Amino acid sequence: QVQLVESGGGSVQAGGSLRLSCAASGYTNSHFCMGWFRQAPGKEREGVAVICTGAGATYYADSVKGRFTISQDNAKKTAYLQMNSLKPEDTAMYYCAAYKTGATWYKASNFRYWGQGTQVTVSL
Repeated sequence: QVQLVESGGGSVQAGGSLRLSCAASGYTNSHFCMGWFRQAPGKEREGVAVICTGAGATYYADSVKGRFTISQDNAKKTAYLQMNSLKPEDTAMYYCAAYKTGATWYKASNFRYWGQGTQVTVSL
């Protein structure tokens, strides 16, 4: 059973930075996609960024391109999301996801495993 544990959330002012980490355990094959989704109150869960090291591919939501960077350390079985130039609209619960089973990277239903989430709050 794959387990994902997020860390690194918190509260920052607009323009600040945070780095989220997602530590994975319970699997031997590291070549599957990992990603970050977020969900604000009253809104659907949306894809933020996904990395597929086996294919050498990364995907980003338009709203975070140029500000967020996703990376993965296969040796540590950990994915990261570096978030710079944060905006109040980035405020949400951020979830780590793993093992993409469908073609569309930004659909939450296409990921099999999920972390418990970490809160990111950006204030003016």
